[in-house]
Amino acid sequence: MSIIFQKHFMDLLRSVKYKNNGYVVLISVLVLGAIGIAIVVSLLLLGVGSSRTSFAIEQSNQAKALTNACAEEALQQMRDSTSYTGSGSLTLGQGICAYTVTSQGGQNRTITSSGTVGIIIRKAKIIIDKINPTINIISWQEVADF
Repeated sequence: MSIIFQKHFMDLLRSVKYKNNGYVVLISVLVLGAIGIAIVVSLLLLGVGSSRTSFAIEQSNQAKALTNACAEEALQQMRDSTSYTGSGSLTLGQGICAYTVTSQGGQNRTITSSGTVGIIIRKAKIIIDKINPTINIISWQEVADF
């Protein structure tokens, strides 16, 4: 009787042991799967954020180049006509820019120029104190607003 009881008890222990191993493996697979999914989602979000930042930086550089192009266009207009005051605009590539030349008396001029690409706007203010015989630029600064 004792041998039968012992054998039955051992079989019961084995079956419990196998059942526990199955749960441990299942829980381990679930935990590792959750960790793997968390890592993949994190990498995807970092990639999307990095792409957005790179795109904004590229648009900012294009807007700055447009701002400088319009400022140089204004300088060329002043070179062609020393009494030039007024405004203009250019459309280049994926953006637009605009400039305004105002007179402060004599040969003093101020050029305000802005370039826009997408939602990015860059602005520059150029101060000139002499036009003839050469254009003398006192300052060429990027500004937040005019």
